[in-house]
Amino acid sequence: MPMRIVVEKVSYIYKKGTPFETRALDDINLTIEPGEFVGLIGHTGSGKSTLVQHLNGLLLPSEGNIWVGDLDVLSDKGNLKKIRQRVGLVFQYPEHQLFEETVYDDVAFGPKNLGLSPEEIDVRVREALTMVGLDIDSVKDRSPFALSGGQMRRVAIAGVLAMGPQVLILDEPTAGLDPKGRDEILEQIAAMHRSLGITVVLVSHNMEDVARYANRVLVMHRGKVVMDGPPRQVFARTKELQSIGLGVPLVGILMERLKELGYNLRTDVLTVEEAGKEILDWWRDRNNA
Repeated sequence: MPMRIVVEKVSYIYKKGTPFETRALDDINLTIEPGEFVGLIGHTGSGKSTLVQHLNGLLLPSEGNIWVGDLDVLSDKGNLKKIRQRVGLVFQYPEHQLFEETVYDDVAFGPKNLGLSPEEIDVRVREALTMVGLDIDSVKDRSPFALSGGQMRRVAIAGVLAMGPQVLILDEPTAGLDPKGRDEILEQIAAMHRSLGITVVLVSHNMEDVARYANRVLVMHRGKVVMDGPPRQVFARTKELQSIGLGVPLVGILMERLKELGYNLRTDVLTVEEAGKEILDWWRDRNNA
């Protein structure tokens, strides 16, 4: 069943009532529609991680409220368990949360706590490991700590997927990985989004990754959402992004520079592939003129 998340007038204050009181979120209003792939960006301390922890009830608003489908986080504490089943949150360096002796047991931990039958648990473990691109027969009996960093990251994500969430939130899921491991993780996430129609919220400092995969970008600054729109629209606001300490995809900067040098090229490209096509089309047009 399609499920939207509605954030209404939400503020969050750390250490409220003390000399160290900090307003981490400030009157945020937004709706995340079913099936969206949302990129969430902002400078360190902008409130990104605080916001995503509100989306599955790990943190509760100091002001305002949040609805996950037909459930709201404040009316009934019994709602929180249901909300956390619907909204899976993968923290930065999720492999630090691995603890069981085998990969199978680690991925099965959540479904067991749901009280599912052994047969259903087995189905969920197998499906989750397949979704993250791991061969269950090769890894199920191995210690998760004997795997590569990228494989450990995938096992941790599989453990969240095995809970059957409708929304998957990933807070810097590629932090610390080499380029190959990063690309593999992101491609698996994109494939899940396409095949399952699952809503994805990706928190990232990598503008290229957000530009490539997200269909909507939220920009946070000082606890507020200051931009919200399609990637091409948001990343076109180069000067505004730079004024709050953010960059744009490097390929966009390259195209801007080429245009300054007199090449008649679009500057609103988001990926290397788009830039390559634009330059090739320009070259062909120039030679055919």
